[in-house]
Amino acid sequence: MTTTAQGQGSLDAAAVAEALRQGDCGTVADDSGTRARYSADASNYRRIPLAVVFPRERRHVLNTLGVCRRLGVPVTCRGAGTSTSGQAVGPGVVLDFSRSFNQLLALDPHARTATVQPGLVLDELQTAAAGHGLLFGADPSTHSRCTLGGMIGNNACGSHSLAWGRTADNIVELEVVTYRGTVVRLGEMTQEEIDEAIAAGDDRAELIAALHRLAQRNLAVLRTGLGRFPRQVSGYALEQLLPERRFHLARALVGSEGTLAVVLSATVRLLAPPPERALVVLGFSDACAAADAVPVLLGHRPLALEGLDHALTDIVTRPGTRAAVDTLPAARAWLFAELGGTADTLPGQAEALAEAAQQAPGCTGAEVITDPVRARRLWRIREDGAGLATRSPDGHEAWPGWEDAAVPPDQLGSYLRQFTALMDRHQLQGAVYGHFGEGCLHVRITFDFGTEEGTAVFRTFVADAARLIAAHGGSLSGEHGDGQARSALLPLMYGPEIIALFEEFKNVWDPDNGLNPGMIVRPLPVDRHLRVSPQRTPLPLATVLPFSADDGDFAMATRRCVGVGKCRSTSGGGDVMCPSYRVTRDEKDSTRGRARLLYEMTQGEVITDGWRSTEVRDALDLCLSCKGCSADCPVGVDVATYKSEFLHHHYQGRLRPASHYIMGWLPLLARPAARVPRLVNALTSSRLAPGLKRLGGIATQREVPRFADQTFLSWFRRRTPQGDGRRGPVLLWADSFNNHFSPEVLTAGVAVLEHAGFRVQVPDGTQCCGLTWITTGQLGVARRIALRTTAALRPAVRAGISVVGLEPSCTAALRSDLPELLDGDEDARALGRSTRTLAELLVDHAPGWQPPHVAARSISQTHCHQHATSGFGADSTLLARMGIDNTALDSGCCGLAGNFGFERGHYEVSVAAGEQVLLPAVRAAAADTRILADGFSCRTQIAQQTRRHGTHLAQLIAHALPPSGTSGPPASPTLPTDKEHARD
Repeated sequence: MTTTAQGQGSLDAAAVAEALRQGDCGTVADDSGTRARYSADASNYRRIPLAVVFPRERRHVLNTLGVCRRLGVPVTCRGAGTSTSGQAVGPGVVLDFSRSFNQLLALDPHARTATVQPGLVLDELQTAAAGHGLLFGADPSTHSRCTLGGMIGNNACGSHSLAWGRTADNIVELEVVTYRGTVVRLGEMTQEEIDEAIAAGDDRAELIAALHRLAQRNLAVLRTGLGRFPRQVSGYALEQLLPERRFHLARALVGSEGTLAVVLSATVRLLAPPPERALVVLGFSDACAAADAVPVLLGHRPLALEGLDHALTDIVTRPGTRAAVDTLPAARAWLFAELGGTADTLPGQAEALAEAAQQAPGCTGAEVITDPVRARRLWRIREDGAGLATRSPDGHEAWPGWEDAAVPPDQLGSYLRQFTALMDRHQLQGAVYGHFGEGCLHVRITFDFGTEEGTAVFRTFVADAARLIAAHGGSLSGEHGDGQARSALLPLMYGPEIIALFEEFKNVWDPDNGLNPGMIVRPLPVDRHLRVSPQRTPLPLATVLPFSADDGDFAMATRRCVGVGKCRSTSGGGDVMCPSYRVTRDEKDSTRGRARLLYEMTQGEVITDGWRSTEVRDALDLCLSCKGCSADCPVGVDVATYKSEFLHHHYQGRLRPASHYIMGWLPLLARPAARVPRLVNALTSSRLAPGLKRLGGIATQREVPRFADQTFLSWFRRRTPQGDGRRGPVLLWADSFNNHFSPEVLTAGVAVLEHAGFRVQVPDGTQCCGLTWITTGQLGVARRIALRTTAALRPAVRAGISVVGLEPSCTAALRSDLPELLDGDEDARALGRSTRTLAELLVDHAPGWQPPHVAARSISQTHCHQHATSGFGADSTLLARMGIDNTALDSGCCGLAGNFGFERGHYEVSVAAGEQVLLPAVRAAAADTRILADGFSCRTQIAQQTRRHGTHLAQLIAHALPPSGTSGPPASPTLPTDKEHARD
């Protein structure tokens, strides 16, 4: 046997990488940053590879295997890296197909098939198929980023496999290559085709002959021990070798976790979904009662029957998702039953299913959801389950490890009761959810991997759980594969005869044990290579920010990333996360990639220089600090905050980039500039401008915003208040951006607030939220500014006066960043609670006020920080009251993001982010469509990249108000027409 995986310690990363480069293997990376990012997937395990290869062509895959075979290096295949069982990490070479080997090769709507490369993302296939009224049946919750190759590796299923089958059921043909370089095309075979293939006498013939002999010798075992129910995914799918299954070698490879061969292409079956669907939500007294109801409900032939427990919904904090949770029928557990049919038949089907459910013990109610928008929001709760469940309601970390066991559906209630008792016995907790209709449960459990005792409990628990599954005739894995998490437990589920067959099957395909060794056969122990280990002491890294939700532990904060990879989604779906990844498609620029690198920095093994790490600095460079991940990541990874902390330490006592001094200190520098605005504007638009930009670290392609002739504060402090002020005072936050560059926004805000009956005040002096210092990691200065601001606003806040912000980034900073900076300061917390957007104040705190009617259409860009902290709900309500037909763009980040888009080296990514949705939508908008953008950055990006200009909500309202008859600057200039927007 060739020396491979577990015995190649003499090779180093540099030598392997050089051999791969010389061997024409595609893009090869062996730098510390890449190896650190690829050391983990979505499991409990961590293995640092020697190198990562990104193949672009078929020959790159073949050449990589040739080099690795010659060197005796094992190969691990990887798609999106969302595997929860540890099969996407390995100690040798990782082949990442997702970046470049990801094409849809063919789609035949008449044959209802598609041929794909393994790196193609499922949603991209679904989009292409939808154009022909078709879809791929398996639809795991990670559909926005999982790849077809990964789905084949794990035999992924998803919510609709109940009706449309697992990945294996939808595979027509595979083209694969073995570790020894034999390329074979596999599908179903008749006996005649088998005989003909064996007679060819080549490598393929030898392979097929050996597999046919294995099947013929063991027909009884294959029929009785394997394929007993759909979710029996553990082990190898040897039942596919049976003659009644047409000796389907392609389907036999599905679920083999990359241990047998490497997929080069796959031909998959597509299907036509029913014309209409309906969602029935059923409430139950607990998850066990919901499980008991499953067999009866299956008689109604639902497309999907999903379950979730209150322990999962209790964790939800994101405003939009929380609002969806709050609409669920009152219960402690729920089943989501989706039905398919026609518009005529669906109401009757839904009513019949609901009636059947209400006869079941423990059912607390049923509701048929007819609103497709609400249905999508409810499904999102279930899709985000893997991330939500990684923290228990009390904040403890929860882990996979017993992630997706399955039993026949009629055993589900019994299994769930005994499983819950088992967790109680071991003093563990876990939120249960999953595919109840197929008896498959997902659960994240509060294992304590940081202590020897906790790791011992983990070992004992999973062994006990495996015995429990076996007693119920179930499978250790129902869709995620065995990996390192469960392979060692397979003998508790299967007898020695079947285990021996698995080993023989592996040896036929991979006698050198070069493909993903340690998975399924000859397994690694379940507690080896754990990502969190009591034997590894992290670096002692003190922080400025409190990280209170993570017990003040920066490593624990970065460990929030469990790898589910939602940040790798390339379509919005209402999310902002992650704008840089959507542009570059590089793991380095994803939320997960950055969090993983920061975690490795805390461990001090691959990344050895802590806060001074250049690898981490470079990985954070394209982070826009948009805060999208803080809201969109199911478990609340907040890379913007991690970046601020890192930059603070990285540059402490050292010279910073010029942009940190120019844009980080902009609120202070703007004050002297405001005294001579025309001179400053002349300089920044003169022939000296390119040189000035270079000195300041500003992208030369960017226009420098022009200072206003008069600041808002100068105007406000000279004016006479208007209106009756009957609602009392409100404190208008005069942010640095609008104060110096677009004071017309703040003057419009004054007009609107006074019309609504408020007496407008501004803080004494010139205050700042400190945001620019926070985003550039100058936390010492930011904290001093926060203390000053909090002190200045203390009297108003203690008097119960609302603080209203018009610049979303500053409003968000007052709400969340200042309380974090001044951890424990009650006045800072009170300021955060008192801060509101203009729309929130007018909708929630101005009863009886009627906004002016505006018969117009608009499109709106929600600022990233508003998305992360308060959302667009109040704005939508206010626009609807005004009669405006608004479309909120699913555009994510505008791309400018404060200082990011102005900094040298960021221009291309900044513009590319805007070009994904926002800028094309603005250009396509009709001339009379209003472009709403409250963020200064958003309006600047629109103005600099299109022939249109953005309008603030305050300006839109103020423009429609009746004339006040006051003197002085108008509340808002007349909104420009499209012709006036056009540039010369």
